[in-house]
Amino acid sequence: MALLYVVVSGVVVTAVVLLTVFILRLFGILRHGSEYKPGQKGSVSVLVVAGSGGHTTEIVRLMGSLSQSYNPRHYVIADTDKMSEDKIRTFEAEREKSGLPSQFTIHRIPRSREVRQSWSSSVLSSLSALMSSVPLVFRLQPDMVLCNGPGTCVPLCAAGLLLGILGLKRVLIVYVESICRVETLSLSGKILYYFSDYFFVQWAPLKDKYPKAIYVGRLV
Repeated sequence: MALLYVVVSGVVVTAVVLLTVFILRLFGILRHGSEYKPGQKGSVSVLVVAGSGGHTTEIVRLMGSLSQSYNPRHYVIADTDKMSEDKIRTFEAEREKSGLPSQFTIHRIPRSREVRQSWSSSVLSSLSALMSSVPLVFRLQPDMVLCNGPGTCVPLCAAGLLLGILGLKRVLIVYVESICRVETLSLSGKILYYFSDYFFVQWAPLKDKYPKAIYVGRLV
């Protein structure tokens, strides 16, 4: 009995220590996030999260406004998304025709939550998305994750943060809230508001509600 108590106590103490280290590492990353400037050393490898429909249209427009330094571009879409890949390939083909470098890849992961999916089942689907996101992000090791609201972005951003927590690579998290969000944030926005390095909104009322947000007008 005494041996069992010692073992259990050791496990609990180890878990508490690991959790404390994890939280301290996360706090350090979030506190000094704005000091990280990946573009100072050349091109920026960016992981772009594309959602269905309007999200993809907005993120493609946003990519079109960025310089050619954001290269290569790794697009990630949900495995049930039927339209985003065509939009991305069309955008990249137009870039190539204009003489700009077009180095990109497209990857698919399970969708975190389908439209009208119950919250109980979305927990399991989100875990599935996270399990696919971690090895993908660890393999690509992007300098930056750029997203604008689809649920798929949350596990991908979590995987990017995990890279930094483990000391493997600092990944910048940049979130641009959808132009459709005028007075309230999306669910993804409400979560990533606390974990992103740069959080952009496109309407002034959101800046008033969320002081950390950056408002520079319409971006897409």
